[in-house]
Amino acid sequence: MISAFTNTWRIPELRDRILFTMAMIVIVRLGVHLPLPGVNMDVIREYLEILTKDNAEGAGGGVGAILNVFSGGGLSSMGLFALGIMPYISASIMMQLLSAVVPKLARLKKEDGGQQKINQWTRFVTIAIAAIQGFFLAKSLQNPDSNPLLPGIGKAIVEIGQDLVPAFAAGNGAGFIAQTVLIIIAGTLFLMWIGDQITERGIGNGVSLIISVNIISALPGVIVQIWNIFVIERSSAFSPLLIVLMVVLFLFVIAAVIAITQGQRRIAVQYARRVAGRREMSGGTQYLPLKVNYAGVMPVIFATAILQLPVQLIAQMAPTSEWVNTMSAILSPNDIWFYLISGFMIFFFSFFWVATMFQPSEVAENLKRGGGYIPGVRPGKPTADFLDFTMTRLTFAGAMFLTLIFMLPFFIGLALDLGANSLVTSFFGGTSLLILVGVLLDMMRQIETHLLQRQYDGFLRKGKIKGRQQRQVSGQQASSASILYLWIALAVIVIVAIVAFFINK
Repeated sequence: MISAFTNTWRIPELRDRILFTMAMIVIVRLGVHLPLPGVNMDVIREYLEILTKDNAEGAGGGVGAILNVFSGGGLSSMGLFALGIMPYISASIMMQLLSAVVPKLARLKKEDGGQQKINQWTRFVTIAIAAIQGFFLAKSLQNPDSNPLLPGIGKAIVEIGQDLVPAFAAGNGAGFIAQTVLIIIAGTLFLMWIGDQITERGIGNGVSLIISVNIISALPGVIVQIWNIFVIERSSAFSPLLIVLMVVLFLFVIAAVIAITQGQRRIAVQYARRVAGRREMSGGTQYLPLKVNYAGVMPVIFATAILQLPVQLIAQMAPTSEWVNTMSAILSPNDIWFYLISGFMIFFFSFFWVATMFQPSEVAENLKRGGGYIPGVRPGKPTADFLDFTMTRLTFAGAMFLTLIFMLPFFIGLALDLGANSLVTSFFGGTSLLILVGVLLDMMRQIETHLLQRQYDGFLRKGKIKGRQQRQVSGQQASSASILYLWIALAVIVIVAIVAFFINK
């Protein structure tokens, strides 16, 4: 594997793609830390220090936590990419569901150029979602202490003795809201463009890679918290043993997630010898792969969003209502009821997603038209029933796995006395780990494809890495000269930022 990483720099095309991807990642991380105009950064810095001291909620649960993970901390720091790529993800999920449910969109998706039109509509929906979420975010800053997305910021305001947004105190709130909404929309569209550029000219799926980088950005903070909790604060003789157990458990969970993510049931399909036009196609046996975790991370996102979003919207409309506060406490990510209800909804949405996206009758009809059949199963409806029965059993196993992974951080936090929803335990399961594993597998598969094409050894001498999307790398990579100029510009920006930081210090 080490030689495979070394060989990646010997292939000019692959090297350019990797350098371009790294440059785009640097731009994303710079945008996360650039503050929104009009927001008092002294309050934000104090708030981030309070979050670090209190070990506030991490990536494990809640819409606010998911937004903060997908934005790489941009939501907590009120950066230009405060919403991150989440509006685009929501729009993509919405259009995928509509394409499977609405017959007109389903027919359009199968036509030539239909997918491009659906992608264009997805971008319009992204703008609408970003505008709505940006408005609610800017409006919530008028009373930040009651903002569920910024828990505990009132303490920072009291410590500093200043307003979070001076424009509201000066009576210019409408101008700040309009400005913030436009900036958030522009930031979301810029991230979406960067994701497309990475997909075409870099390595991996751009949007998923942006999310993964934002998740990994929290890893240094996790290491610091583990060091403080188990080395500095605790004097127990078992603290080193707990650290070793956490590392072993972390590796075991990653191995389990990889196994389930790549796990599939291969159904043999026999093709007879047939003539297509002037071509005579010989028969043979091929395989129809049915994935165990067909739904991926979508059920987790659906469950947490549906469970938390209405409560947060009602809390914004009626912040002083007693029954709203009671409901918010019951559905808090630190409560066991949140995980029990979410686990049930994840189980349900796993079957819902598979039933929406996987059509056994359509697959059976395509096999029949292509002259293929499953040995021992008659073509047509019996084949569709067989596929439906097989996929139902696989979905049951995948749903149980997703539910267990989602609830694992909660029980680990209780067992190790780290808090039910700490930043440390969020890396032992939940949305973060599922996304990271899927994205890294897809990236390694693409790199391995380049290596094998140039007759180098891949990452594994036996077997084959299966990514989430079996697709060839498309798009013309950026030239070496343009990548060099891009890195020079980024280096100048970083040097200017460092000099400005020490001058202000």
